[in-house]
Amino acid sequence: MIATDNIAMSSPDLTDAEIAAVLGVLQTPVLSIGPKNQAFEHAFRSYTGTQHATSVNSGTSGLHLCMIAAGVEEGDIVITTPFSFIASANCILYERATPVFVDVDPATGNINPALVAEAAEGLSRGGAAARRWLPPALRYHSDGPIGPRLKAILPVHAFGQPADMDPILTVARRHGLSVIEDACEAIGAEYKGHRAGTLGDAAVFAFYPNKQMTTGEGGMIVTNHEHWNDLFRSLRNQGRDVFDAWLNHTRLGYNYRLDELSAALGLTQIQRIEELLARRDQVAAWYNERLAGAELIERPAIVPSTTRMSWFVYVVRLNAPADRNEVMRQLSEAGIPSRPYFTPIHLQPIYLQRLGYQPGDFPVTERLGDVSLALPFSGVMTEDQVDYVCHHLRACTAI
Repeated sequence: MIATDNIAMSSPDLTDAEIAAVLGVLQTPVLSIGPKNQAFEHAFRSYTGTQHATSVNSGTSGLHLCMIAAGVEEGDIVITTPFSFIASANCILYERATPVFVDVDPATGNINPALVAEAAEGLSRGGAAARRWLPPALRYHSDGPIGPRLKAILPVHAFGQPADMDPILTVARRHGLSVIEDACEAIGAEYKGHRAGTLGDAAVFAFYPNKQMTTGEGGMIVTNHEHWNDLFRSLRNQGRDVFDAWLNHTRLGYNYRLDELSAALGLTQIQRIEELLARRDQVAAWYNERLAGAELIERPAIVPSTTRMSWFVYVVRLNAPADRNEVMRQLSEAGIPSRPYFTPIHLQPIYLQRLGYQPGDFPVTERLGDVSLALPFSGVMTEDQVDYVCHHLRACTAI
């Protein structure tokens, strides 16, 4: 029997190289934006194949700056998904705009492009057609035309699997909308042979410690729009433009800079990214093999348009009569952590209160929220640990 006290929900994959890189920065006088940030941005541009990359202190910060670059303002509308980490909707609220949710694909949990098309058409037509898609709290307070207020689509590549981008991009072109990819969970993923994060107007990656690569905290915005990139670099640094003198600021900005210590860690991690992704591929393969044939356990579904999965988490779905809370309790007794994944955004207290959503508004999302369970997952998990988790999971879901 293996020791279970070291099975973590997630763990970063760090080596002596990362430690040396951080110590090297501590021995220099530059701790804010400096050469490590520049090198990290250059390496990230090379990896993604994009023209520009701007480091920021979190994925949330990056998404916020993308809303600004897309011209999202008070009263505007952004179509997005309710099945995601809450930051993908919060960044819209930061600009006093309104997230309009549409339900998700039951196989992937990613935004349903057919519903995106219906919502964009209805919102552009205005009147009753538009009100159908608005949050309940706003549905009867919008009597005028709504079309000009629709500004962007924000798809999320949930769990490291790209959203179905081609039809989403078609809708965006038809209605003149910006597309911001939330690729925070999807570095290295590919959609029909194209890297996630390179398909829209801009994309954001995140490097929290449970991600495929980490900077501790941190994120990166990529784009091929030079003027957007210039804006990102100004906004992250208190609104200073490249020609501003010391302590002069052209616009309202934010302290969204990535520090040099984090950038040094990120630079080392991006240089190892294929190794990091391969290790996670192996852990996912062990899970897939050991959970095959379990009657009440649905393994993650990879759709044909995903030509490369980037394993961020390993999330199963528990079918009746399995009870997720009871399964989590039994796993915990065996020393195995697990988590529900995700709680739908529209059912979070702030969205219930501010936008008036109710249970039943997005049934596919809500079902996924009820049955999805994240298992311990990282690139440093051993085969014995995966065996242990799967043995106990199968035992507590046996009919």
